[in-house]
Amino acid sequence: MNDHIRRNMPLFPISIVKKLTELSARQIRYYEEYGLVFPSRTEGNQRLFSFNDVDRLLEIKSLLERGVNLQGIREIFLLREHNTSKTAGPPMRRDGDLTDLELRRHLKNELVYTGKYGRTSLIQGQLSRFFD
Repeated sequence: MNDHIRRNMPLFPISIVKKLTELSARQIRYYEEYGLVFPSRTEGNQRLFSFNDVDRLLEIKSLLERGVNLQGIREIFLLREHNTSKTAGPPMRRDGDLTDLELRRHLKNELVYTGKYGRTSLIQGQLSRFFD
């Protein structure tokens, strides 16, 4: 097993992550809802975080302490992912449109939370890019 697989393996429940990061469960859930962290889910819908997820939460905490807002953090992460991606082109953005990566993340969250907390909406008009 290589290091990449180990660092992405979902291992930690939210109670352990709270202790490791000194964040509250509500903060962690909020960062997930905002699309900054993507923990895995068990069959019982329990969040499981990897080492990389914990590192990302610690980075979010550090950036917030330096005065960066959540939208700024999201942009930093998107730029980093774009720069490390060898196959993806630059994110194309029309006025008010989401990038493909942002849309895919939002759709993933919609699938996870469909029917929960009264959330059933999808982004209107954004799906048309993926269908001819």
